[in-house]
Amino acid sequence: MEKYDIAVIGGGPSGYASVMRALDLNKKVILIEASKIGGAGLHNGALSSKTLWELSKSVYQMKHSELSPSDFKTPPYSKVLEIMENAVQTRANQLYYQIDQIQKLHPHLFRFANGRASLLNQNLIEITYPNQPSETVYAQNIIIATGSRPRKIPNIPIDEKIIMTSDGIHQMKDYPESLVILGAGVIGCEFATIYANFGKTKVFLIDKADRILPFEDEDVASMIAQNLEHLGVHIHKNASLISMEIEDGRVKYILDFKNGKTQTFFAEKALVSVGRVPNLEGLGLQNAGLTFNSKGYIDTKDGQSAVSNIYFVGDTTADICLVNVGELEGRHIVEKICGFEHQPLIYENISTIMFLHPEVAGVGMNEIEAKNKGIPYQVATYTYDYIGRALCMQCPKGFFKILVSDDEHKKILGMRAVGEHASTAIQGVALLIAQNLSIEAIAELIHPHPSIIEGIQECARMLLGKSILKPEFFSNSLNCFRVYDGHRQNI
Repeated sequence: MEKYDIAVIGGGPSGYASVMRALDLNKKVILIEASKIGGAGLHNGALSSKTLWELSKSVYQMKHSELSPSDFKTPPYSKVLEIMENAVQTRANQLYYQIDQIQKLHPHLFRFANGRASLLNQNLIEITYPNQPSETVYAQNIIIATGSRPRKIPNIPIDEKIIMTSDGIHQMKDYPESLVILGAGVIGCEFATIYANFGKTKVFLIDKADRILPFEDEDVASMIAQNLEHLGVHIHKNASLISMEIEDGRVKYILDFKNGKTQTFFAEKALVSVGRVPNLEGLGLQNAGLTFNSKGYIDTKDGQSAVSNIYFVGDTTADICLVNVGELEGRHIVEKICGFEHQPLIYENISTIMFLHPEVAGVGMNEIEAKNKGIPYQVATYTYDYIGRALCMQCPKGFFKILVSDDEHKKILGMRAVGEHASTAIQGVALLIAQNLSIEAIAELIHPHPSIIEGIQECARMLLGKSILKPEFFSNSLNCFRVYDGHRQNI
């Protein structure tokens, strides 16, 4: 029986990162993956959908640019899929190539097993293969990194052809004439943006609340909703789904609205986007002495389960399901196993991106979170209309918003960026949050000019009372105020 220091079950982003960090530290590792290396983050998630978003964004810009040829047409969907699949395959090839090379150069340290893992106890793992006998291996430590899958709703007949999840939407062969999306969270709004950008699909978005993106501040959600509607997306607000079914090869869905009306609608395709659930079934976790909580997860503390040598990372945990977080957790757990003295992971400075119209990036708290925690804070917002680079790009829709502590220190609590280059503007603030620094650090930097991030600097300067453009003269676009005990006061 082969023995390993660490067995990693699952070859998605968190599992792959775990393996590579373990090899850095000279540990003997086996990676067990039942399907494809890269996981949903590569094949049915971040890379594939964001490639579609980039392409749709380019198509939208070409259609609406004064410099575009008058006869510009949306490219055939087959070409869009080809580009997306090439991007996915390029990344997959890189990951497989490295695995092959490490196995050849360090066969005594690393092995890749393309099979299905099941725990027999807290150290023994049975690996079953499609066309060869199963085997059992021993691992001193086990990292579960099996990812997640789209949540399904009972009574909705998801066939991944007409009614789809994010796993099936990439299998469409052409732009749908119409697409209804159930769920107005990040994934639902991203796909609404993608297909509206291409301009070939009438998109409907079902939102049971009175506004989309309910976890974001109203100013962020409002701008995104307005832009989606400008793209032609119809948002069914305050709508509860009564039923969704396939009738004569199309989607029939019935909505109940808060005003008492019930209406029936039809669309060519449907996307169900109502969250994700962890892939923990069939792993034999009970054989190792582990039990599921009421939400279907295994309780952990800093990634470690009640069985001390078994760890959970990535989407198998109940924290934040993001590729960058999963990779961080994977590396962190390996270092923890190897005895590195680490503080538990913190999630307060994690940067996120929503690929919408325009893109949205965030780090730290927003106003909703600060209010829920009862934290007094100060806010500055600065719109893209007053940023030189945005004017050069003819992209004035967007804003920066920074929250700081309501005291003399003005420690950065969080930031939201909505607009072009939002995702490239966020990381400096994430670093300042991690270092618990004041807004002063941004205000006195010499930023490149013209650049989008000059808007962040002006936010900081407004909070310090030394901005170049004064909010009292541009109150529709520049704002600076404090919030305490539920009251708002201009600064």
